[in-house]
Amino acid sequence: MSEQVEQLDSDTNEDLSKGEIFDVLQNERRRYVLQYLREHDGPVQLGDLASHVAAQEYDCPNTEVTSAQRKRVYTTLQQSHLPRMHETGIINYDDENGTVSRTEHTEELTVYLEIVPGSEFPWREYYLSLGAVSLAIVTILWVGLYPFTVIPPLVWTTLIAVVLCLSAGYHTYAGREMTLTEFAKQETESED
Repeated sequence: MSEQVEQLDSDTNEDLSKGEIFDVLQNERRRYVLQYLREHDGPVQLGDLASHVAAQEYDCPNTEVTSAQRKRVYTTLQQSHLPRMHETGIINYDDENGTVSRTEHTEELTVYLEIVPGSEFPWREYYLSLGAVSLAIVTILWVGLYPFTVIPPLVWTTLIAVVLCLSAGYHTYAGREMTLTEFAKQETESED
C-alpha cells in the first residue's frame, strides 16, 4: 500500500517536458489561466476565472464582460483548456465542483511567462538591426570605402562589441525584473 502511495507521489513530481510546457503555453487562454492562478491563493471558481480570461481577451474590466463573452470563454475552458492543463499536471481541475487550483508545476512555469508591456521595446528587431548594421560596417571596411577606413577596424570591432554587450546586459536586467513572479509581488505590495 505505501509503495503505491510513493509511486503516485513520484509520478506527480515528474518534471514537465519542454514539449508539454510549450504545448500548453502556446494558447493565450491557458496563459491567462496561469496568470490568474498566480495572483490568487487557493482554489478559484471556474466562473471567476472565465470572467477574468474574457476581460483579458476583450481588453475590458471584469464588470464590463458580457454574458455571451463570458460563456464562450467558460465553455472552452471547461471542455478543452482546463482538462488539458490538468492532464499534464500544470493545474488541478475539479470539474464536479468547478474549481481550479495551482500545483507545484504551476510555479515552475513562471519562468516562461514574462509580462511584456504594450510599450515594450521590440528586442528581436533591435538585435536583428544591430546585426545588420554590424555586417554592413564589416562589409564597408572589407571593401575599403573612404570615410569608414579613417577609423581603424579594431576600433569598429570594439564599438560593435560594446554596443552588443550593453544591449544584452540591459535586456537581461530588464527581463529579469518583469517576470510574472515579480509582477505579482509588486501588485501585492501596492495593495498593502
